Amino acid sequence: MATPDPFSKKILVLFPGALGDFICFLPALDALARDGEVDLLARTEYADLAPPRIRTGSLERYEISRLFVAGAEREERLERFFGSYSSVYSWMGSGRRDFVGRLETLCGGRLGIFPFRPEDSQVPVVDYFLSCLRVERPRELPPYIPVRAEASAWSEEFWRRGGLRGKKVLVLTPGSGAREKNWPLEFFLEVVEWWKRKFTGESLIVLGPVEEELGRSGKNWQQMRVVGGLDLAKLAALIRRCDLYLGNDSGVTHLASALGVETVALFGPTDPLEWAPYGNRTTVISQNIECSPCSTQVMKNCPHRKCLTTLSAAHVIGRVEKFLAKTRENGTLLDNRGCRD
Repeated sequence: MATPDPFSKKILVLFPGALGDFICFLPALDALARDGEVDLLARTEYADLAPPRIRTGSLERYEISRLFVAGAEREERLERFFGSYSSVYSWMGSGRRDFVGRLETLCGGRLGIFPFRPEDSQVPVVDYFLSCLRVERPRELPPYIPVRAEASAWSEEFWRRGGLRGKKVLVLTPGSGAREKNWPLEFFLEVVEWWKRKFTGESLIVLGPVEEELGRSGKNWQQMRVVGGLDLAKLAALIRRCDLYLGNDSGVTHLASALGVETVALFGPTDPLEWAPYGNRTTVISQNIECSPCSTQVMKNCPHRKCLTTLSAAHVIGRVEKFLAKTRENGTLLDNRGCRD
């Protein structure tokens, strides 16, 4: 099929991904928005993460759900909706011939539709999305996530009430979208203790899917600053204020990296070549063992998880210290970024 001009004036984008996917897609979305008006239909909870100049809406709207229904391409409402765009890009439905056929009928040569994942797993996901638009990856990718004023004000008050002003703050997320990707909880605790000794610092532990596991861990989490139940806007504002972020291969780790925060990403069974966060202030730590990375099926049935259990807290702390020394040389670590006191 013909590929539309990626820089035409009014563009519709359909993107179905989860948080990490969405953040990896932001450089491509930014490229589209440089010379055109972009309407993005994605998961509604990610709307606050899109650049302000991009209009956002839900993939669940009527015109999209009807694309899975026979004969919908003849509906006047759909013809008006899709006809109002000079280009349409979709990363959903490429494997559904009926879906593709209806979109082609409605959009004609104005449509570009792509697989959600690259065929070559060795291609970084960020590069794949850019390549769909025939755009090369720039040497440096700037932070893409805006922090909304209301969320920034909330985080400022959180810092004030928590007595965090003037302190070095480490944010950790010990969870991810799959337990198999999670570094052992006791190792995170060792990092917390090191941070306290090293900087007389404070640590914020952000809870997500691991809340029950934390409760069963037998550790005295009551002595930790545990934060949960935040929407993405507040989570972004909280992370943006911290001095260092540490987390597993997860959407929140991609968020921290894209915010421009000094970020340490821990990889085990997944491939950092494909999924490493793209921020310029990010370092990846992983074990070089024979079975890593592995497939999703192998990961779910792994009896030992050596790629993570042998990644000791001492090793990670050593790598983090080198990372901090390097960022201090560049004048980036522990600087006031205009949103901390």
